[in-house]
Amino acid sequence: MTQNSEKNWTGEVAELLRARGDFVLSGVDPDSTPGYDAGKDAGVEDLAAGAGDLDELQERLFAQSRNAASNASVLLVLQAMDSAGKGGVIRHVVGSVDPQGIMLTAFKKPTDEELAHDFLWRVEKRVPQPGFIGVFDRSQYEDVLIGKVRSLAPTAEIERRYGAINDFEKRLTDAGTRIVKVMLHISYDEQRARLMERLERPDKHWKYNPGDVDERARWPHYMDAYQTVFERTSTEDAPWFVVPANRKWYARLAVQHLLLGALREIDPQWPIATFDVEAEKKRLAAT
Repeated sequence: MTQNSEKNWTGEVAELLRARGDFVLSGVDPDSTPGYDAGKDAGVEDLAAGAGDLDELQERLFAQSRNAASNASVLLVLQAMDSAGKGGVIRHVVGSVDPQGIMLTAFKKPTDEELAHDFLWRVEKRVPQPGFIGVFDRSQYEDVLIGKVRSLAPTAEIERRYGAINDFEKRLTDAGTRIVKVMLHISYDEQRARLMERLERPDKHWKYNPGDVDERARWPHYMDAYQTVFERTSTEDAPWFVVPANRKWYARLAVQHLLLGALREIDPQWPIATFDVEAEKKRLAAT
């Protein structure tokens, strides 16, 4: 397996993007490309090169779980303001691997049945099985972000949820799941431009939601809510990575890089044959 997609990265990218204890969201430039100075053309080429590595690692992860005692899996959590590029990451990064090994969940507004349970009830049902890459398009964090900004739950309940999320994620990592939590960070002006493009293009109207403009009015409150999320839930077991996302090519490349890192840590291996290969070759040749 080659690692040609890594040649233009500089420094420890995961460390550059990681939200540590002194992290301040307002200090992140959404136009920046931390750890990557080669530019868009090289970035597009590296994304294509990395797709081959990602595809092989995902297939090895899946194969290993089918034929060996392995509990390893990966969970990619994508959070962002509207139009930040979650769909593009799913299509161009996750979409480059065999879909049979992917568990994708796009969490929407909770149903009446879901509201009748604890907020993590619907989330726990969608955690990836061994051998799978799970993808959460929005996640359990909606229940502390929107819940806080819109005052949908009492302050004490929001505080409880931070702890519940940390406990939930610790159980997952202890069971063998690598969690990659990504916030795609765009600027207020970039969001306006992307939403305007959706209005100007008939083929993008389906992506537009009039409620997006209402949420823009709460932008500072959402930034504060995200800052609190990073402070309360960026742990050693499941750290947050804040990816500047004004440049779509960089955001996709960075998420691919983080996924490759998680899979390489697992280092899945092709299962060893449980039968006599040479004998089977002879049997097959005789038919």
